Amino acid sequence: MTFTDLVVLSPVYDDWAAVALLLPRLDQELARSGACARVVLVNDGSINPPPGDLVRVPLTAISAVHVLSLRRNLGHQRAIAVGLAFIQERMPCDAVVLMDADGEDDPLDVPRLLANVREGQGKSVVFARRMRRSEGVAFTVLYRTYRWVHRLMTGIPVQVGNFSIVPYPLLGRLVVMSDLWNHYAAAVLQSRIPYDMVPTSRAQRLSGTSRMNFVALVAHGMSAVAVFADRVGVRLLIASIVALGATLGMLAVMAISWIWTGHPPSGRLLTAIAVGLVLFVQIVATASLFVLQVLFARGTSTFIPVRDYPFFVASDEAIWRSSVTA
Repeated sequence: MTFTDLVVLSPVYDDWAAVALLLPRLDQELARSGACARVVLVNDGSINPPPGDLVRVPLTAISAVHVLSLRRNLGHQRAIAVGLAFIQERMPCDAVVLMDADGEDDPLDVPRLLANVREGQGKSVVFARRMRRSEGVAFTVLYRTYRWVHRLMTGIPVQVGNFSIVPYPLLGRLVVMSDLWNHYAAAVLQSRIPYDMVPTSRAQRLSGTSRMNFVALVAHGMSAVAVFADRVGVRLLIASIVALGATLGMLAVMAISWIWTGHPPSGRLLTAIAVGLVLFVQIVATASLFVLQVLFARGTSTFIPVRDYPFFVASDEAIWRSSVTA
């Protein structure tokens, strides 16, 4: 497989001005890598429809631009899940390039990711690994906090985002995963599909301003952590048992000291330890219930993207086709 027939997937929410600037840049880089592509823009319930002049210059490597309109706004990650399921079922290709439509995923990096896919013969998903971000100080602090919390709760470092290439044969494994509905990158890791990373730097937006605020960032982080609910539950249970054991150990040391010296511990200390013991017991019980709920959820059928995505698709329209395409 030469990986020359690609589909580029980008979720869009009123970022049409950025898309119009992105398409010619993407076309240039695809041509440089010897690939051709169809572009699928997932219209995630945008307030404004795509403009009629979205494609403003001649394109050579891009043969068609489709707009997959959703019935309602689902959010970035779920729009990606619907788009991937749609492509897997209706648009066979060599690989899917997943990138943001605002230009922050630099088209210059597409040939580098594609070269890695070709070198690995399409046996792994290839992610762009962010070495430098372009956001402000406040967002950077929040993002680093999220990364720290994610690693603490799951044991997995956050190194990648959506920007990636998925070989088509691997796509079939992703679109049957319920986790894809919550978070694409986390679903890839949870699926145990092999993956590789290419160092990149995040580019500047081509137009408009980012809609990622504190609430959206927290929701995004919670969605990623939710994919690893089994890991989180086990880690909470282990931490609770360790904490409980430490408390019981302290009580044992105090009892031995009391017997050995004949001096009882102060009432305040005993009260504090008793309260702590009650809290630890509650934490262990809560963690145990959480683990049981996770185990129960693993045996139930939830949202399966390839089965359920048609409910959210309003239309699929090819808004532009190359005049040289049959």
